[in-house]
Amino acid sequence: MEVRTWYLEMLDPEQLRVAPCPRADVRVERAAIPSPELSRFLYTAVGGMWYWLDRLSWDYARWLEYLERAEVKTLVIYVSGTPAGYVELEAQPNNNVEVAYFGLLPRFMAQRLGGYLLSVGVKTAWDEGARRVWVHTCSLDGPTALANYQARGFRVYEQRTHWQDLPAALPGPWPDAGFEATIHNKSWQPIGTE
Repeated sequence: MEVRTWYLEMLDPEQLRVAPCPRADVRVERAAIPSPELSRFLYTAVGGMWYWLDRLSWDYARWLEYLERAEVKTLVIYVSGTPAGYVELEAQPNNNVEVAYFGLLPRFMAQRLGGYLLSVGVKTAWDEGARRVWVHTCSLDGPTALANYQARGFRVYEQRTHWQDLPAALPGPWPDAGFEATIHNKSWQPIGTE
């Protein structure tokens, strides 16, 4: 499949256009204790419908080694106490901070939570001394990903296109979950729309 990737950056905290918190039962907390179980859950629960494949082969030790690095911060958004998504920040040389991973679990999409979570993540990067915050997204990500980044103030500085071999089915949150059929048949509903 042909995949298009956009690289975006924000060079000044004044460029951040903050999205307000959409509801009273939302909180964002840093997962301060490195937890491979939590991070793998978030990675597969969020990325399973977008072909996030890079970390599926990571074992416990590799997750722990990555998460124990001081450069990595995981912020989790909760709705009524339930994990709803996350943003992972990775500090890099020269005070660059990458939004390494970002997204919501399917049930929490289309509720304006993504704009709020991204705002909190980017503000955290600036508050901790970033000189530049950057992210990349691609045509395999959610259909509103690029628009959300741009709405928050990120600007595209590079685009690339490449061909990528993909599995026949989306990986889903766990093997044989019937995830692809669930998403494509739209049998899930965002909270508050039942």
